Amino acid sequence: MNFLWFIWLAVAGAGLVVWQAFNRLAALDSRCDRAFADIDVQLKHRHGLLPNLLETVRAFAQQERDIFDKVTAARGAALRARTPEQQMVAEADLSTRLAQLLTVVETNPQLQSSTHFQQLRMEIADAEHKIAASRRFFNAAVDEYNATLGQFPANVVASLAGNHRKRAFFDIGVERVLLDDAPVLKF
Repeated sequence: MNFLWFIWLAVAGAGLVVWQAFNRLAALDSRCDRAFADIDVQLKHRHGLLPNLLETVRAFAQQERDIFDKVTAARGAALRARTPEQQMVAEADLSTRLAQLLTVVETNPQLQSSTHFQQLRMEIADAEHKIAASRRFFNAAVDEYNATLGQFPANVVASLAGNHRKRAFFDIGVERVLLDDAPVLKF
């Protein structure tokens, strides 16, 4: 009789451990989804600022049509990206194109002194800081989720459930730095 209670307690204990591991994985997976949604909001805000930036720069630098077209195409690709992997690739390309655009800005003192451009610069710098913060939060959530997937008993539960797999970090492959004391970003 005592042996049956022991078996029952062992099965109940194992069930509790499995239940807790599954719920932890589900909570971490949800946190990763929410963190990615935060990145997406910040990226969309940056995408919304780009047409104004392009028009402002275009007014001062007519000869750089090719750069404007490339930034516009990269923005379109970033807006069309659906998966995190597609978005990372598209955002890396957009950042590269923005770096080319900002090189044009650096060579145009008239543009740098424009108050409208100064305001856009501040807004884009703010958006970049928010994107960086969102990326850090997302990557921390992914790191915790991936680490939990590698730990016992979560790794067993994940393989049995079949719907949990390691997530990729959101890394667009470039680092952003501030230029001078003004918040213009160089990609």
